[in-house]
Amino acid sequence: METVAKKPSYKHAWTKRHYALALAEAFYEPCYETGKAVRTAIKQVNHEPMALASIWDTWTEPNTGELIVSFSMLTIDAGNHPVMKRIHKPEDEKRTVVPLRPELFDAWLNAIPDEALARLQLDSIPELVLT
Repeated sequence: METVAKKPSYKHAWTKRHYALALAEAFYEPCYETGKAVRTAIKQVNHEPMALASIWDTWTEPNTGELIVSFSMLTIDAGNHPVMKRIHKPEDEKRTVVPLRPELFDAWLNAIPDEALARLQLDSIPELVLT
């Protein structure tokens, strides 16, 4: 999220407002609470599918002329999130994809870039649980 407007790989999609929602039942991260990496599913507390803030773009493969659609899920710092701060090694940066609360779907998809940045915050994330 912090570099999406600047990095060449994402800048075009961001400025053209190619915002998307990736649907998922869960996403997985390594949890080190036991001292070892344990693959852990993160789901909404209500166990309903979630929508992850994403961007998409198209580009033409120079050698073949094929039109390619690319897609990226955006991440934010989650060091202060009550669940996500428990993930990854203690000394590692805590990052997470951004599941959005349903009431923010339309606002995300129709945002201008400054508004979109405001949607990518910890308070936009629904209640999560490790499973």
